[in-house]
Amino acid sequence: MAASTNATGRVPASKGLLQPEEFARRVRFDEVPASGPAAAWVERVWSASWELPDGVSASTSLIPHPAVEISVERGQLARAGRDRDGVWLTGVVTSRFDVTQFGNGGVLGLKFRPGGFAAWSGIPADQLTDRVEPAGDRLPGMDRLANLPLAASESASVMLDSVLAGAATAEPIPALVEEALALLAEPALTRVDQLAHRCGCSVRTLQRTVRHYVGVSPKWLVRRQRMHDAVAALDADTGEGLAELAARLGWYDQNQFGRDFARLVGMTPSAYRHRLDVADR
Repeated sequence: MAASTNATGRVPASKGLLQPEEFARRVRFDEVPASGPAAAWVERVWSASWELPDGVSASTSLIPHPAVEISVERGQLARAGRDRDGVWLTGVVTSRFDVTQFGNGGVLGLKFRPGGFAAWSGIPADQLTDRVEPAGDRLPGMDRLANLPLAASESASVMLDSVLAGAATAEPIPALVEEALALLAEPALTRVDQLAHRCGCSVRTLQRTVRHYVGVSPKWLVRRQRMHDAVAALDADTGEGLAELAARLGWYDQNQFGRDFARLVGMTPSAYRHRLDVADR
């Protein structure tokens, strides 16, 4: 695969990017953590751009996070729900997220914190789950972002200011959502009843609150976090056995882990772990 002429070798700090070594070879990536008042709802502003030779295409795949995003997209890329250049609003994606890049193009994205979009906008997050819409349809004024430079370092302040401009009626992310999300960082937490107990609430309360603010169920959150952990462990190639990894992250057995992994990632855990060896032959 030909490398992009402007790749930086940088990849996102957060988990979820599949085959990060390929991404680093062909994409110029940058990210700026949110700062100031907008950080109450926003996690970061990021950008990705590419210049691929004629006739060459490349695919980027991610195991998405439970976050809503606003993105400015221009140039040659193909992904579900997007049919032209523009400013897009993408809800939480519950399956693998695939983007095909070719020619010249780029994306400037604003990633809300989980729960942040609903708290900021007043729009229930589950109304957007697995949906892509022109951002201006629900968020008047967002179309003015269409011509921003597709570089996080240049455009982050404008993107964050656009959030603050619409924050007059915003509320904080509920403490229950914040606590639940923080607890998910513990690999030993593998069940919703554990999560509800640690949060000091009923399973039903947790389900209702998380679905409204985050857009998915607590069960989905637990499973997705553990899958992020699994991919990160395989990328690190620590030598941990697959059966041991599956048990540590809460799968019933290695076979169940393998099926879930292959369904989401598109290959078995063993094949994913050894992809670099295959590519180097």
